[in-house]
Amino acid sequence: MNNILNSIKNWMSEHLLLSFAIIFVIGISAGSLLFGGGNAGTESSTEDHSAMEHAPGTLWTCAMHPQIKMEKPGDCPLCGMELVPMDTDDGEDNGDGDYTVKLSNSAMKIAEVSTTPVEKKAPYKEIYLPGKVMPDERRISELTSRFSGRIEKLYVNFTGQKVRKGQVLAQIYSPQLVTAQRELFEAFKFQETNPGYYKAARNKLKLWDLTDKQIDDIVNSGNVKFYFDVLSPLTGTVTMRMVSLGDYVKEGTSLFEIIDLSRVWIMFDAYENDIPWIKLKDKIKFKIKSIPNKVFESTVTFIDPVLNPKSRVAGVRAELNNPKDLLKPEMLASGRLKTMLPGSGDQLLVPKSAVLWSGKKSVVYVRTNNHQNMFRFTEITLGADAGDSYVVLEGLNDGELVATNGVFKIDAAAQLKGEKSMMNPSGGKQSMGGMAGMDMGGDSKKEKKEAKEGDAKEETSMKMDMEVDAKFKTQISGVVTSYLALKDAFVATDSKAAVAKAKTMKKTMAKVDMALLKGDNHIMWMDMKKPIDGNLDKIIALSDVEAQRLAFADLTEGVYKTITMFNITGLNVYYQFCPMSKNGEGAYWLSLESEIKNPYYGDAMLSCGETKETLK
Repeated sequence: MNNILNSIKNWMSEHLLLSFAIIFVIGISAGSLLFGGGNAGTESSTEDHSAMEHAPGTLWTCAMHPQIKMEKPGDCPLCGMELVPMDTDDGEDNGDGDYTVKLSNSAMKIAEVSTTPVEKKAPYKEIYLPGKVMPDERRISELTSRFSGRIEKLYVNFTGQKVRKGQVLAQIYSPQLVTAQRELFEAFKFQETNPGYYKAARNKLKLWDLTDKQIDDIVNSGNVKFYFDVLSPLTGTVTMRMVSLGDYVKEGTSLFEIIDLSRVWIMFDAYENDIPWIKLKDKIKFKIKSIPNKVFESTVTFIDPVLNPKSRVAGVRAELNNPKDLLKPEMLASGRLKTMLPGSGDQLLVPKSAVLWSGKKSVVYVRTNNHQNMFRFTEITLGADAGDSYVVLEGLNDGELVATNGVFKIDAAAQLKGEKSMMNPSGGKQSMGGMAGMDMGGDSKKEKKEAKEGDAKEETSMKMDMEVDAKFKTQISGVVTSYLALKDAFVATDSKAAVAKAKTMKKTMAKVDMALLKGDNHIMWMDMKKPIDGNLDKIIALSDVEAQRLAFADLTEGVYKTITMFNITGLNVYYQFCPMSKNGEGAYWLSLESEIKNPYYGDAMLSCGETKETLK
């Protein structure tokens, strides 16, 4: 029994020591973990974390201002928030060095981006031609007195009276003719012996517009005729009567103007940039304002070789029979002529809605073949205006897809990413401060491409207009209202009124509360506000209306961008364009009326232009 108890005690002693050993090892291991034991492992962890924070090429951005890009960690220069690392993405190389912008699927939907293929076809254009009815200049006759005398009888009593060819219009008593008739009678006595004398006496009367029959009647009657008839040279309408009964007229005095209106001219005004499209024998359809339900058709019979130096238009003539005198001179006409550019076959055409303008440069966004949501910034050279399209001379190929809707939003996304854009055509290699042209404290390296943002940031930039405060939109609507009043001053060519309206708009701009905007919207408004205020200051400072109009053209560009970028709705205004204004570069304006009232020319060329877009 004692032996058994001793065996149990020995087993427990051996295993108890083992248990304590196991517990001791576990305790040391736990202590190492809790109190930083294992220096080698700690140093390794610290080195990995440091490498992650300072990895070459890591960019830092602000969660609230994704346009901020820094090469080192720190605080946001706009809001002071701590910068966070962003994923770098060198994008997709399209092989020609052009910059691209990539949109996520959700951003594509928000921007409502749509594309259209560039294609080769005959460049047709429909040209609007204002004009009016004019008399045929070849059918106008002005009667003048061939001899002096007194109006004894007048058979045409009012302007507009119809007359026939050969009809007597008036009778004149002329002492000169009385003397000439007596000389004729004397010469007639010597007709056989001196025929030359007789012939000279007859010719003297013929030079005074007497016919051979009238002279024969005088000779046969043997009596001096005291009153001579003034006959109508054609059938038509008396449009001017310059004499009255009893007037004494001298040789060469105008008596009547008679016009044959059985055939008339329709004289149209062709603007300078439309003239190359118009050629002889082109068909032209037109309406007369006073006969709205009837469409007339004719052909181009003459194109004026000289432009009017003031209105910068050339006359284009069509002719039309007018047997019932339905068309009357000075009636207003509006014609449309659909034609193809002379001497041209199929040419490469791009829709107008795809083209952005950066000064004199033309820009489109081309969808790349290797990515459905990747768009390439492409500068192109444009040719003739072909209605809804432009002829492309350089920069595009047949079949390429260009963005035709949502183009401004693609450009805005490219600008925020630092890529090439309409507002930043030099490219996206800028200082790491984020905003173009501003140093936010970052270290600039021009050799390095700007990193692109993630899909979430793209959505944020595309949703800018959706996040604009309603009060801000109302304030901008007030700015547009004051702009429209300024536009009316230029339509009236009133420099003083333009100054007054510009001052009013300046006050309206000052009332816009930019504190209502957050993040990117705030920055975008700051960029747009400066040129608007600057052009208003120019208009106020200038006294010459033409110089004011140049500033107004730049002002319009800023107002239009504000409306479109911040999605200001409920305006119901028309975005209109005149190709002749701004020294031939063309300029836009906004109007409440669809009828063209050109603020760049006023009455000199009031109807020059066309509506390009309706902002509702």
